[in-house]
Amino acid sequence: MKNILIVGAGKGIGLETAKLLASENKLITISRTLTDQLNALNTNFYQIDVAKDSLDLLTELPEIIHGIVYCPGSINLKPFNRLSAQDFLTDFNQNVLGAIAIIQKVLPNLKKANGASIVLFSTVAVKLGMPFHASIATSKSAIEGLAKSLAAEFASSKIRVNVIAPSITDTPLAEFLLNTDEKKETLSKRHPLQRIGTANEIAQLVSFLLNDHSSWITGQIIGADGGMGSLKI
Repeated sequence: MKNILIVGAGKGIGLETAKLLASENKLITISRTLTDQLNALNTNFYQIDVAKDSLDLLTELPEIIHGIVYCPGSINLKPFNRLSAQDFLTDFNQNVLGAIAIIQKVLPNLKKANGASIVLFSTVAVKLGMPFHASIATSKSAIEGLAKSLAAEFASSKIRVNVIAPSITDTPLAEFLLNTDEKKETLSKRHPLQRIGTANEIAQLVSFLLNDHSSWITGQIIGADGGMGSLKI
């Protein structure tokens, strides 16, 4: 049984990952709110906003942590001239500085695992370039650079670092983009596979990157995007 820390476990991809891993792992979960579904999993839960709160609140962590999943999300879509400096700072704090703080906090625990895995999240918009994504794409680009740097630095400690870069998935975060059949159909047709992804599909990829079957994979940006990032049809 492995000790896995999931940040952003209250809903969406984080919650689906927790559901998938709960039966065979000991989970430490972090979210701004404790949802009923997460509460039902009986994880070691901490109500923390990683972009604002002190991580000194993380007490009684296991001595060994085998994996981190960092998946707080934001979709702040605005024309560039309407984005404020605070918009950029908010996305950067949540997506980048929060991840840095968590990794620094538990790095000694990861090193004791003799084979640990860190899974971070980017977006297909970093690779493609999409209008109105300037703020989120900026912070997620930083995540990709951070992951590659850490993968190189941590390799000697047998800590792997990989990034999943999804396209839009059917989660509460994206509800405002998918709240009508017409919107879903339009967005589905933008993908070569002609559909929107699901949180469970992304969670399955997270599970693979955490387990020993992926033990020779590190420093990768893995597109889970229905072909959008690589194919033109």
